[in-house]
Amino acid sequence: MTLSVCLLLDDRSDRAVRRLWTRLEEVGVATLLSHTHGNHVPHLTLASLRAWQLDDVDGALSRLPPAPSGPIVFDGLGMFRRSRCWLLPAPTTGLLHHQAAVVAATRGTGADLHRHYEPGTWIPHLTLAPRLHLQDLATVAGVVYDVLPVTSTLSSLTLIDTSTGTRFPVSGKG
Repeated sequence: MTLSVCLLLDDRSDRAVRRLWTRLEEVGVATLLSHTHGNHVPHLTLASLRAWQLDDVDGALSRLPPAPSGPIVFDGLGMFRRSRCWLLPAPTTGLLHHQAAVVAATRGTGADLHRHYEPGTWIPHLTLAPRLHLQDLATVAGVVYDVLPVTSTLSSLTLIDTSTGTRFPVSGKG
């Protein structure tokens, strides 16, 4: 079980990603729509914590300046080695600085950060299919590239318990 520090998408972009998840499910590709607890929301994870105190993390994050307000453009398709397929946003300088600030704030509480979220090695991504089979990659690409680009404004900073999908909006950020 982990706690993810996430930026949610604006309503229009959230709907676009959910429609994309639905289209992929209709062609037989399992997405976050049907994965595990089924409570997933389109999001960009800034930090993944393996050990934490919820109130401490919330307090530290509530003191941060807001996330960058400009648009972020998801215009690429990526895949990690272990088959997770995702949308790639063009990372802005503001987003990279905000992610580093989130990591510093959570570390200041004693939280244990997953190594893939270290500033400088973090790859921003929005998960589509958590367990994509290589033979489905062309199908996914066809569906995704019919939709891209998706331009979004990242909205509320939210903590998400990955085992249940329970969301905890950061105090003063939601």
